[in-house]
Amino acid sequence: MALKCGIIGLTNIGKTTLFNCISNTKGQTSNFAYSTNKSNLGQISVPDDRLYEIDKLIKSARIVPVTVEIVDIPGLAKGASQGEGVGNKFLADIQQTDAIIHVIRCFDDENLPHVEGSVNPVRDREIVDLELQIRDLDLVERKIQRLDKLVKVGDKDAKHGVEFLTNVKNHLESFQSVRTLEIDDNDRRFIDDMYLLTDKPVIYVCNVDDASAVTGNKYVEQFRESVKGEKAEVLVIAGALESEIAELESPEDRRVFLEDAGLTEPGVNKLVRSAYAILNLMSFFTAGPMEVRAWTIKKGMTAPQAAGVIHSDLERGFIRAEVMKYRDFIELKSEHACRTAGKLYVEGKNYVVEDGDILHIRFNV
Repeated sequence: MALKCGIIGLTNIGKTTLFNCISNTKGQTSNFAYSTNKSNLGQISVPDDRLYEIDKLIKSARIVPVTVEIVDIPGLAKGASQGEGVGNKFLADIQQTDAIIHVIRCFDDENLPHVEGSVNPVRDREIVDLELQIRDLDLVERKIQRLDKLVKVGDKDAKHGVEFLTNVKNHLESFQSVRTLEIDDNDRRFIDDMYLLTDKPVIYVCNVDDASAVTGNKYVEQFRESVKGEKAEVLVIAGALESEIAELESPEDRRVFLEDAGLTEPGVNKLVRSAYAILNLMSFFTAGPMEVRAWTIKKGMTAPQAAGVIHSDLERGFIRAEVMKYRDFIELKSEHACRTAGKLYVEGKNYVVEDGDILHIRFNV
């Protein structure tokens, strides 16, 4: 299951710097607004120490962590939905993502002028949110027009759809994002095919100066207060500092640098954990002599569904899953020991996979 996150925000707020410190590819940074005309694409390897603990016992040929695709969208501006700045073509890139990482500038820097003339994180969020809301409003209005044609020929379901979408339209016109609107499962089908931008879960990242990496600053406090009603995750990351740490090749050097800065872990770890949480995701493992590998699934998925993430043939021909719990395997130190101790479980099609399960799928196609 591929996970894709989009990094958005105004121009010159440190998005690409953040992208560079968490991604395996690098984007070009500049002090000039709208200096790029394309999105940067990269991948993050999801940090999970459990993979390495399993490998200590199995000693496989390679370790394969989960990866998250990340898209650095060029900086937006007032009027982006109408073609201002880099225009609205990049808003389509955001539609293809599962979650949004909204970077907010919370630092002063005379050498990096703010596109709006001053640092104001609350205003900046409102500017970006408005552009996304305008884009969504256009999509909703177009769908209402399409359903209206069906209503005229007596389609009752289309009539219900128009009523629901009119509520969505009113919500957007009140400068509210779709994710703050309570929507039941039956009505959600009317918007799922539109991939609305403001319906996507969001993580806010306050990009701060080095000195504010641990405790934040007055800008962070202002921003937290402004979004407290959203129940959204707000992370504090010093992008420039973490970018320097990411350039160090030695893990020991990185650890020392983090400690000197008063940090316990890189920002990417916090970001990935937050993305997993808001998207209701978790990991299970497969382990053998060729590789120890992590896989991403939605919480609540059954063993056949998890098998399908590995390969569609495994889901189609699923017979059973042999399951070891991570803690049992680490404590008993081998599959044989788990089997002998009754800690290797044979599960059928109704088994709901748990985080950290080590699975061996039996199938026949």
